[in-house]
Amino acid sequence: MYLLQLNHKSKTPKYKQIVESVITDIERGLLKKNDQLPSISEMSAHYDLARDTVEKAYRELRERGFIVSVQGKGYYVSGGNDGKIRILLIFNKLSSYKRLIYYSFLQQLGERAQVDLQVHHYNAKLFSDIIERNLGKYNFYVVMPHFVHDLEKVNLEEVLKSIPADELVFLDKDYPNLPNKHLAVYQDFQRDIFNALLSTNELLKKYTQMVLVMPSDGNYPTEIARGFHNYCVNYKKAYQIIESASEEQVQEGTVYCVIEETDLAELIKKIRQTPLQLGQNIGLISFNDTTLKEVLDITVITTDFEAMGRTAAQLLLEGRKEKVKNPFYMIQRRSL
Repeated sequence: MYLLQLNHKSKTPKYKQIVESVITDIERGLLKKNDQLPSISEMSAHYDLARDTVEKAYRELRERGFIVSVQGKGYYVSGGNDGKIRILLIFNKLSSYKRLIYYSFLQQLGERAQVDLQVHHYNAKLFSDIIERNLGKYNFYVVMPHFVHDLEKVNLEEVLKSIPADELVFLDKDYPNLPNKHLAVYQDFQRDIFNALLSTNELLKKYTQMVLVMPSDGNYPTEIARGFHNYCVNYKKAYQIIESASEEQVQEGTVYCVIEETDLAELIKKIRQTPLQLGQNIGLISFNDTTLKEVLDITVITTDFEAMGRTAAQLLLEGRKEKVKNPFYMIQRRSL
């Protein structure tokens, strides 16, 4: 008997649920061309549905071209999903860096998959709603689990556990508390920041103070600040963590680690209004590389966004449930 995805508590009409269940299973490849569906009588009896409900659903499926009726034999699937994997990609936000991940992910998949994109905007409740609406409709759910808002409104761990482990992929950040093995391509923000700063330890010795400019309203991982703090404590650097560069009076002997580009621009402008020489008695390190930062000779610490997308897609296609730390490194330029 065909396993119908039916929720008797749902407000969605039963016939619509039958239609959506059949279409979803065709698109996921669970129902293939020429597969036979249960008869109207069988479907009605097995799921305790009115015959009119099943007839209405089958009629709509037939009119939309998903099934055909063969007189004296029954109902058959008339088409399939062309063997394509269906993937729901759920980002925390849209940005130029996320775009790099997205396009490298698509390029690696090629024609083998159909990818839909949604954004949860760091909101746990919105993410929960996205999963509730789409659970069972895709082969894979690729999630960036950065959440800040409405965490008290949902049990986030239960929402993630509702996704079968072999269909769940974490991107950019892992979620290690889940009991079952899953695929993850992630940054280890705390260790990555620490090791990136450590890699340029000799250059940092000429500075007496380090300042991290990290807005509290930017939804950035707190592990960034922890990694920065750990480096400064371990290597006996005076340090500060501030939210904005707008009120900062730049000081000789200071190296600024800057997350947002507006703060970077503000600091460059202020440094140029002083006799201080960038890379000699005042330093700048920015997060994530761009062409403009390369032209301006700004030192950056960055992950490889394109590698993240490629790796996730390749492991997904190979069916491997591995946890892979994405490359993260310092690019030294004259601002340090």
